Amino acid sequence: MIRPGSLPGVMFGGAADGDPRRDATARRRMAAAAGIGVDWAWMRQVHGATVVRATGPGVLGEADAVFTTVPGLPLAVGIADCYPVVLVAEEGVGIAHAGWRGVLAGVVAELRAAMTAAGTGPTRAAIGPGIGPCCFEVGSEVAERFPGFASTTSRGTPGVDLPAALRAQLVGLTVWESGVCTMSDAGYHSFRRDGTAHRQAGVAWLIP
Repeated sequence: MIRPGSLPGVMFGGAADGDPRRDATARRRMAAAAGIGVDWAWMRQVHGATVVRATGPGVLGEADAVFTTVPGLPLAVGIADCYPVVLVAEEGVGIAHAGWRGVLAGVVAELRAAMTAAGTGPTRAAIGPGIGPCCFEVGSEVAERFPGFASTTSRGTPGVDLPAALRAQLVGLTVWESGVCTMSDAGYHSFRRDGTAHRQAGVAWLIP
């Protein structure tokens, strides 16, 4: 589990923490470690850029970003190569599920815009574990859709630097990054590596 010291309302789980979407025991364990409640707000993630606002816990429908101004309400995403990205404001917090399709659709920029429109513009951000440029191999048809962010993997194949593309949507904010690649680090679930249905969680909440 990763807890950024500069952002006390942020938590990124690993494989050893279990899959709190499906396992209530794992959720209770993570909640206890963070000192938060066990009733979280979730989304049915669809790799898009839809943003919803949470006023209470539960499944909020199809979306890939959520924010709240309710103190203490945990917001969560499930990840296994996609990136959990948290935006923190003085009176609000949001979290996005950002795979390459979501990054391309501007999901983090949409979350930032929605929070700003609601009067709680973010000033800080955290990029959690996700597939790194060392491992994110793509075809030319995907790479060409990320001008300026094409990269080469550790195997010498074409890739995309998703963290760099995310940072471009976070210009002006103070950004913390985990630097963890879920595919190369066995301590994390990776769909690319294992084809797993399991997910680790990224969780964010507004400190009361």
